[in-house]
Amino acid sequence: MPAPSALRRTFAVVTALPLLTLAACGYGSESDEKPSQQKVAAGSEKIDGLDSVRIGYFGNLTHGTALVGVQKGFFQKALGATEAKYQVFNAGPSEIEALNSGSIDIGWIGPSPAINGYTKSKGTNLRIIGGSASGGVKLVVNPDKIKSLKDVKGKRIATPQLGNTQDVALLNWVAEQGWKVDAESGKGDVSVVRTDNKVTPDAYKSGSIDGAWVPEPTASKLVAEGAKVLLDEADLWPDKKFVITNIIVSQKFLKEHPKAVEAVLKASVDTNKWINANPDQAKAAANTQLGIDSGKELKPEVLDPAWKSIRFTDDPLAATLNTEAQHAVKAGLLEDPLLDGIYDLKLLNQVLAAAGESSVDDAGLGAK
Repeated sequence: MPAPSALRRTFAVVTALPLLTLAACGYGSESDEKPSQQKVAAGSEKIDGLDSVRIGYFGNLTHGTALVGVQKGFFQKALGATEAKYQVFNAGPSEIEALNSGSIDIGWIGPSPAINGYTKSKGTNLRIIGGSASGGVKLVVNPDKIKSLKDVKGKRIATPQLGNTQDVALLNWVAEQGWKVDAESGKGDVSVVRTDNKVTPDAYKSGSIDGAWVPEPTASKLVAEGAKVLLDEADLWPDKKFVITNIIVSQKFLKEHPKAVEAVLKASVDTNKWINANPDQAKAAANTQLGIDSGKELKPEVLDPAWKSIRFTDDPLAATLNTEAQHAVKAGLLEDPLLDGIYDLKLLNQVLAAAGESSVDDAGLGAK
């Protein structure tokens, strides 16, 4: 874990680069509002007097907690007579914008846009209030061109977007091999090709890329096209755990409606418990909701390995978020970020205690 002093160095975005503004693309529409499909139970009461709570997420398997929570009605059950409404996003910037504008109240999102949203607002717009998922990111390659890790040098490797979570991870891994890449252009000992996840499989089939460092289900889509997994990013982290999806809330909504936030967190904890106890049913529920959100369910040869590589957890894995930020610093994408106060885990720990579960840690980055 980084030294405490490293957590408190002044942040400044490198203004020449549009960095850490983008999350891995999802597979739904950019902002497609969907009301709850579940009926409100008779006799239920509104929470905090709210008519609705608006929840955002990506149509992506790494947002499986949200997908399953929507499909199985966990959110609506926890919210009682307060209606759960949903918006599906393609990328982090649009979700952060929706949170800032009040179009959504709570969202599932990746670490890079959470870091960026927090630091750009100088710590005034959001809090990370819980974890959701770890893992689900792989380096997959053309086995005819790349047979070992050292063969990656000189090849064309795709990432979803400049400065997104996977882009930072690849740049950091490349640097650890002793190779050099210019972060902004992607040129160097490895050619980093920023390619939307939705078109990466076609880029692979055409031969315009030799591999990709991508989240699920894109990685498994490439494998279905003949690619091989060369590296699972989880193998690079202690205990094979690193944050891929967090839960965020606007600070205004958290202050004004803590009971509603607590209800959504309870739903998330209940959902993750159900997912881990019923993995096959959960996988099917996530795929059903993915089909509703994107218009197309995943085939078993893609769904099965993709789902297997994702670990659903209530722990936000706070220390790994800070490490990911430091990787961006090393890559030249950020100056040192001030992340103090980005977490507020009090309500989550209350929910976990009530469920008889262990509390989770904010790695010294909690709100005072």
